[in-house]
Amino acid sequence: MTALDFTHDPRRRSWVTSAGPDSEFPLQNLPFGVVAGAAGEARGVVRIGDMALDLSGLAASGLLDGEAQVAAETAADGTLNALFALGSGPRTALRRALHTLLAEGAPQQEAVAALLTPLPDVEVLLPARIGDYTDFYVGIHHARNVGALFRPDNPLLPNYKWVPIGYHGRASSVRVSGAPVTRPHGQLKAPDAQAPVLAPTRRLDFELELGVWIGPENRLGTSVRIDDAESHIAGYCLLNDWSARDVQAWEYQPLGPFLAKSFGTTVSPWVITPEALAPFRIPFDRADDDPAPLPYLDSPRHRTGGGLGIELEVHLRTARMRADGDAPIPISRSSSRHMYWTVAQLVTHHTSNGCNLRSGDLLGSGTLSGPDAGSEGSLLELSRGGTAPITLPNGEKRTFLEDGDEIRLRARAQRPGAATIGFGECVAVIDPAITYP
Repeated sequence: MTALDFTHDPRRRSWVTSAGPDSEFPLQNLPFGVVAGAAGEARGVVRIGDMALDLSGLAASGLLDGEAQVAAETAADGTLNALFALGSGPRTALRRALHTLLAEGAPQQEAVAALLTPLPDVEVLLPARIGDYTDFYVGIHHARNVGALFRPDNPLLPNYKWVPIGYHGRASSVRVSGAPVTRPHGQLKAPDAQAPVLAPTRRLDFELELGVWIGPENRLGTSVRIDDAESHIAGYCLLNDWSARDVQAWEYQPLGPFLAKSFGTTVSPWVITPEALAPFRIPFDRADDDPAPLPYLDSPRHRTGGGLGIELEVHLRTARMRADGDAPIPISRSSSRHMYWTVAQLVTHHTSNGCNLRSGDLLGSGTLSGPDAGSEGSLLELSRGGTAPITLPNGEKRTFLEDGDEIRLRARAQRPGAATIGFGECVAVIDPAITYP
């Protein structure tokens, strides 16, 4: 796990005006991303405040050397896969060099300023080519809430506290924040119907999740030890794994999610590095009456700091609210502290059968609901399965999402004595279903 160094000092400031202490992207954050300029060519960047720092130009500037230069050169093209593959050494060296160049008083300010572009002047793209996408189910409060809707006497299945549950999703339909989501068709079957029908989903839902970008790969037939798992993580993002609940209810037995999930997943564009989140590591522990993880999922080092403390929010804005100029309203607040399984445990379990993870693969945490009312990470929970609509300030009601609805996920890591690290937004608007031929 990353040690704290001068790049985490909350007293240090950047000469970039928009990267002040109230910014989600101060000098202590420095996430990676990919953007396209007016010419349309994709290039790797680092975000500082509301500016994008061109890594291609930085690599050619002569301001870097050693591993930092290698990392900047590798991240200069249209994806970050090769940078992810380098691992933490070059990435950390580049972070330290960037921190020095962007700090107040840096003598290279004029040269670096020439490499900055305001974010409104670029198009933000997916940061990596996603080879595979796996979605997990680590939010125990979500699992209990959903289980109680269908199995009131036994909400959690017997394996939940023993094995990190996951399924293989569809990488081809992952889109970056800002891209719309089209309401999907699927087979729907009412309880009293003789046969299903093909129709647009009537129970479209969001899921509040943390996304994980995989760094260095493991070879097929090998596994990753729990104490080595962090070295295979390139960074984090927000993730919304959209769900068609009525489609899922009909199709999920016996093999699990299929068309109810594969139509769309939205991710935030900025890769928040493990180094940026180092001040927000928290212990991993379990309730005394819960089973201890099997030995391959446990270690003293992991128990010390295997968790993450990130505060999460969901905001909703309807088409009517946008037309009236109303701001999005928060409908849920939760935290990554509620993950029953840690990210390291997900990586270790995913590879425990010899499955090879590749640089740029994406993992989803699963819905991160909290234990209290107002911390549910989906409308399925907030509306109690559609039986208790939520009422918005303008009088509109929602059980599930309607066409034109906009969902925004936000996240911040914050604690006394550390600079606040933001994730930006993960946002999408629901477009109407296409006409089926």
